[in-house]
Amino acid sequence: MSAGTPKSLPSSGQKSIHDISHPLSSEDTILTPSPDLPNTSSIGEKDLSLPNGTPVDTSSPASSSSLLNRLQLDDDLDGETRDLFVAVDDPKKHVSTMETYITYRVTTKTTRTEFDLPEYSVRRRYQDFDWLRNKLEESQPTHLIPPLPEKFVMKGVVDRFSEEFVETRRRALDKFLRRIADHPVLSFNEHFNVFLSAKDLNSYKKQGMALLTKMGESVKYVTGGYKLRGRPLEFAAMGDYLDMFTQKLGTIDRIAQRIIKEQSEYLVELREYGPVYSTWAAAETELQEPLEGVSGCVANCCTALEELTEDMSEDFLPVLREYVLYVESMKNVLKKRDQVQAEYEAKLEAVAFRKEERTGVPTDVEKCQDRVECFNADLKADWDRWQNNKRQDFRQLLTGMADKNIQCYEKCLAAWESIVPLLQDKQDAKGETN
Repeated sequence: MSAGTPKSLPSSGQKSIHDISHPLSSEDTILTPSPDLPNTSSIGEKDLSLPNGTPVDTSSPASSSSLLNRLQLDDDLDGETRDLFVAVDDPKKHVSTMETYITYRVTTKTTRTEFDLPEYSVRRRYQDFDWLRNKLEESQPTHLIPPLPEKFVMKGVVDRFSEEFVETRRRALDKFLRRIADHPVLSFNEHFNVFLSAKDLNSYKKQGMALLTKMGESVKYVTGGYKLRGRPLEFAAMGDYLDMFTQKLGTIDRIAQRIIKEQSEYLVELREYGPVYSTWAAAETELQEPLEGVSGCVANCCTALEELTEDMSEDFLPVLREYVLYVESMKNVLKKRDQVQAEYEAKLEAVAFRKEERTGVPTDVEKCQDRVECFNADLKADWDRWQNNKRQDFRQLLTGMADKNIQCYEKCLAAWESIVPLLQDKQDAKGETN
């Protein structure tokens, strides 16, 4: 885990506020592929060799050993158009008499005038990230807030202070902040500014910092007494898609976990299988070299499969689970939109029922209609942005999965092909003696 050394953050020139696209114009929004999606170059870096020192060539001219390097995504982000860069790294364990917890360094570089300094470095723990998300939901109720990794883990099953768990969480928290930083509205939220820049965040937590926006208040106090007649078709289609998407993700996650379990059991058998050939070789002078070669092949195949299983567990599954949480966030925004629309419909019905002569539509009805239109516009913009990010994330994820599978089986193929000459040499030598 490379937690000690932060990655250098690129910077861009000053960006005028007039150059920033309108929050509701999703066509012009620049999207960020999911940060920290698996880097497929690490699998093929280890050299394989047999016990006798014969190198194993894992390159194959007929197949790809690095699909991601050859596949250029057409919607990559142009870093020079960004003016806010955020990174989460350097997790540290803190032990006190009351509790034990992990903090993470949050590094920010920006050219925005809303910040007093161009660079910040603060330490935050999980509950601080949770505070930020709650504040964003309160103050930006019409927008989709990116999900956080789940806080609670099963004790005795997952060690929440292990390097693997901490690194997985760090990557998820980093992704959470980057998604907010790339959003044309959320990135300007005052709570986000405080989270990135305040040395003492607890003082802001106690103060409650600032009141909710007018939009936030209007949504917060909408009661469940209003009944929605029916969602407009476009929002009903969103709900249907989310139900379908959740079902597919759940099925893939369930099967993937079974595959990981079966591969882990298979690895146990492989680790016992290879050494049998080594012990056999000690008793077979004529077959010693081929038998040791087979033992080495099994060991190399075991290593390749172990790496593939780890990648699936550490890189593939977390993305699926992030999008399951994303779906829940989107459903919550849809419900809030339905509440505002239901309130608007109820007010219209009340006006029609009274049948009073009025010169125009009551002001409160007009305000409620404005809230509905604002909610609709924000939700549709965030939906388009989410769909585009989802497409990029899964293209990278599936391409990486294909690349890693190719490299795994290339290693296994090369290992087995390398012992064929050993077997042929024995046959040729036997033929010459006859």
